[in-house]
Amino acid sequence: MKQVETAKQTQYSHRFSHNWIILKALVHTDFKLRYQGSFLGVIWSVLEPLMMFCVMYVVFARFLRMSDGTRTYPVVLLLGISSWQFVTDSTNVGLRSIVDRGDMLRKVHFPNYIVVVAATMGALITYAINIGVVLIFAFAYHVHFTWRVLLVIPSIAMLYFTTLGLTLIMATMYAYYRDIAHIWDVLQQVIMYGMPIVYPLTYVIHRGGIISKLARLELLNPFCEAIQEIRSNLIAPKTQPTIWTLFGPAHWWVSLIPYLIMVLLMWIGVGVFSKNSTRFAEVM
Repeated sequence: MKQVETAKQTQYSHRFSHNWIILKALVHTDFKLRYQGSFLGVIWSVLEPLMMFCVMYVVFARFLRMSDGTRTYPVVLLLGISSWQFVTDSTNVGLRSIVDRGDMLRKVHFPNYIVVVAATMGALITYAINIGVVLIFAFAYHVHFTWRVLLVIPSIAMLYFTTLGLTLIMATMYAYYRDIAHIWDVLQQVIMYGMPIVYPLTYVIHRGGIISKLARLELLNPFCEAIQEIRSNLIAPKTQPTIWTLFGPAHWWVSLIPYLIMVLLMWIGVGVFSKNSTRFAEVM
């Protein structure tokens, strides 16, 4: 009996090692191919959110006067744009990953989900580089860091798993319907402007009335809550509200909703992908 258990453990260990090697190879390859043929190469991973930041800062903060009134707002804006850039990079590459790697999946036997995870991990590496740039700006703007920076890691984990769950669903749908890519191109713009990324949440809340109530409901979106938590924990805990600070201990159950949605999205993503993974070779 012990020999059988030992053999199973060895088998699982070899399988994990094999899958881990493939994952690392795919992440490395995807990251290199993303900037292949580009003169600036990986520098574009920094320039893209910076250029977006410049446009949004001029339009929303300077022209439309949408600001939280603090000197750290430019850093908060840059961090929000970089965080959403991670989501779009993950989903745009991830939803096509199964189709793009179709030939490889037919020849090499390994779990199909590794291809999608590799796409999101590549985007996560770019996100880490962007956070390094954000920290440089933070030091330049004399941001006062607190112990809450330790909470940034679970907040990023929440953003990652929410993104991964959505990407698994869209990668499955894209294998059957290529229109998903075009639909998502539109939806991601709608979602971005529907969340307090390019405008501060406090700007909407302070307007009062029904708009203020709707602004609070934005934080039920796990993408929105994760990005707000990252901003709050890393840069500005006093000026960047989260669902915990807006609803308070009296409504603690409301604060759990975005986390439950994240778990549900991940559960649906894994379930839908696993159910259809054996048919990918037939439909591609």
